[in-house]
This record gives sequence, C-alpha cells and structure tokens, in this order.
Amino acid sequence: MKKVVVIGPESTGKSTLCEQLASYYKTSWVPEYAREYLTEHGMNYTYDDLLTIAKGQVALEESYIEKAKDNSLLFIDTDQYVMQVWGEFVFGKAHPWTLDQIPQRKYDLYLLCNIDLPWAYDVLREYPDAGPREKLYTIYKNILLNQSVPWAEISGNYDERFQKAIKAVNDLFVQ
Repeated sequence: MKKVVVIGPESTGKSTLCEQLASYYKTSWVPEYAREYLTEHGMNYTYDDLLTIAKGQVALEESYIEKAKDNSLLFIDTDQYVMQVWGEFVFGKAHPWTLDQIPQRKYDLYLLCNIDLPWAYDVLREYPDAGPREKLYTIYKNILLNQSVPWAEISGNYDERFQKAIKAVNDLFVQ
C-alpha cells in the first residue's frame, strides 16, 4: 500500500483534494479525525484534547489501512506533523506521544497545500487572517524540507491543485 498525506494550514483544500484523488484513483481516503471530534466536543479544546485527537487520527488511519486492498493507494487528510504543529502553535508544545509517533508512521508522499486559496468560513476554522496561515504554511514547508519522504507543493485553483496532485502521485507511483 502506498500512503499519501495531504497537509497544510486550514482552508487550503486538503479534504477536497483527498476526496478528489480517492475518486480519481478509485480508492479510499482517511478524513481528518479532528473535524469529528471538534464537531462533537466544541472548539473550546485543551492541550489534552489534542492528544485524544492525535490518537483518534492514528486509530482512524489504521482502520482504513486494515480495510484497504493490498498494493492500493490511500490518501490521508492530516498526520502527526499536523498534530505537532497544532500543539506547538496553540499551546507552545507538542505531546510527547505525537512526537514519538512521527518516526513510526510511514508514508510515501506528502502533498503540501499552499495558502493561495481564499480562506472560507467554517465553524471549526480559527485563522481567517493571512498572517497565521502564512506562518503555518512556512512551518509545514520547513518540516517537509527536513524529512526524507518525497513531497510536492500543491497550489493554484481547485482544478490546478488536482492536476498537480495527480502528476505528483503518478510521477512517484505509476510506471
């Protein structure tokens, strides 16, 4: 199985891209567990809630891996890098469990969504201003520059993003 993680700041089209790619490649995608958790528990989350969300994301991902066919693609909307950045950005620290998970989770490609899409209101989104989104994008980019998994930047309108993502996936996996 090849696992592709889509990351980036909020409102950059990650979920849309995962859904499009899963449909295009006739496979599955793992949604972001935080959406489910925050919808149920509200936006007044704590540092400890982030650990619950991180563990929920891993469990959700594992459930999709178990259901998937061998040698298939799986698209994943967020990973433990996102949990690390979220903890550090909001609370000034990441949970040790999250940091321990990062080297244990194995992925084949990262797609980093740029902030060039306009921010769209969603009750679960926190940063409508450009400043935090730019800062978060830079943090994600620096993380990807300093790790060994191949990655591609995804930018442009929704169709351009989709085409760039297909190219990145095909370049790496389709012979």
